[in-house]
Amino acid sequence: MKILRFNDDRVGVLKGEQVIDISELISHREYRGPQGVMDELIGKFETYRPKIEGLVASGKGPALEEVTLRVPLPHPTRVMAAFSNYLDRPDRTPEDVVIEFFHKSPYMIGPDGTVELPDVEQVKVFHAEAELAFVMGKNTRNVSADRAMDSVFGYVPFFDMSARGMTRRSQFLGKGQETFAVCGPWITTRDEIADPHNLQVKSWLNGTPRQDYSTRFMAHKIPGQIAWLSRFIQLRPCDTFATGVHHEGLGPINPGDKLEIEIEGLGRAGFKIGGNSPRKDIEFKVGGAAGGQTKMTQV
Repeated sequence: MKILRFNDDRVGVLKGEQVIDISELISHREYRGPQGVMDELIGKFETYRPKIEGLVASGKGPALEEVTLRVPLPHPTRVMAAFSNYLDRPDRTPEDVVIEFFHKSPYMIGPDGTVELPDVEQVKVFHAEAELAFVMGKNTRNVSADRAMDSVFGYVPFFDMSARGMTRRSQFLGKGQETFAVCGPWITTRDEIADPHNLQVKSWLNGTPRQDYSTRFMAHKIPGQIAWLSRFIQLRPCDTFATGVHHEGLGPINPGDKLEIEIEGLGRAGFKIGGNSPRKDIEFKVGGAAGGQTKMTQV
């Protein structure tokens, strides 16, 4: 099932090329607010699912191209991203990669939204890292890796926006700014994806291909990520975690650009780049395994 938000904070399910409005199925919707509606739906999805499936089977709705898509999750409790979690060098092995996460802004940007690049002198280059993200469906703490996938609600394409060259004391300025967590077009429930570790991730800048890699190169798979995270924090429904990026194909992002992302089976979405902070034709190095350096190929 592909669950989306559209128009004036409506919730829908994609049926072919139609959007079926399921908003009125969600109890006390009028009191919950946009994120509260998604918390209710995802946290109690198995209760709602039979009613949703019945409505989708018999219902009709507007064409997808006729609606305005909104960010699938307006501001979940927590948005985090895995640091350097891909085997993107020939000499890199899973043993070289230490699990580590950093916080992103929970106020995410959705389809056709605008990422604002800050005019900060220390920034050498801006990157948009196309990643697979998973969305939690249950309260989860201290779960084992072999049971971790039971807690996943679904998946969503995600851009981890990065300002390179900022202080290494914290990821806040480089990764955590308010428009630096970007996702869409919708959430695809876990049952539709047979293997999240065998999906093709692609991105485009102004129509030109940028990234094109498979999630099979992920060093620490999703069950291991959840098991590790749940040792330290309570994971909640709608919490969103980006799983890391294969750095090949990254290049400068500048105001006026248009970004697009597509992940196999999860849909395609576009986003705009705003601000007044151009960083053109700058080579920059991103830290690799064990403190090493991975040279980015600019395109």
